[in-house]
Amino acid sequence: MQAKTPSESKAVVTDLILPGETNPINNLFGGELLARMDRIASIAARRHSRRYVVTASVNNVAFQRPIPLGSVITLEAKLSRAFNTSMEVIIDVYIEDRENGQRVLANDAIYTFVAVNDNGFPVEVPPIKPETEEEKSRYEAALRRKQLSLVLAGKLNANEATELKALFFGKDK
Repeated sequence: MQAKTPSESKAVVTDLILPGETNPINNLFGGELLARMDRIASIAARRHSRRYVVTASVNNVAFQRPIPLGSVITLEAKLSRAFNTSMEVIIDVYIEDRENGQRVLANDAIYTFVAVNDNGFPVEVPPIKPETEEEKSRYEAALRRKQLSLVLAGKLNANEATELKALFFGKDK
């Protein structure tokens, strides 16, 4: 399979926060944001794999700042790395300043998707070829996150987690 760049699968959506989507203190419900992030991330994963995709895990969500009623938000999803059948997608959520139009990072998340065939069985996905420095950094970090997840799930022996060992002990250990 030919490698694809993260920009080939990038998905972006801009939306307005309405009253029915907010909590009693007029900020966007966390669950509403999670659903939006899941949808945009699934679009990026689907674009990369050209297959149906299913959410395998929500690896990290950082609610860094509230998103008030009436805010214009932009969600951007890009693949950071593709493994055999799974893909890690990073989602950045920005709030747009009403007066000057500048964007501020409000939230971010990391989701993992698995590509499946019409019968729901996992299928191989193309590798990722990062281009920018940020993409290269995210690509390298994705393997550490995957190894950590596998170690914590008991699916990988900590001694076999080469990237994690290198992080803590250096490359020669």
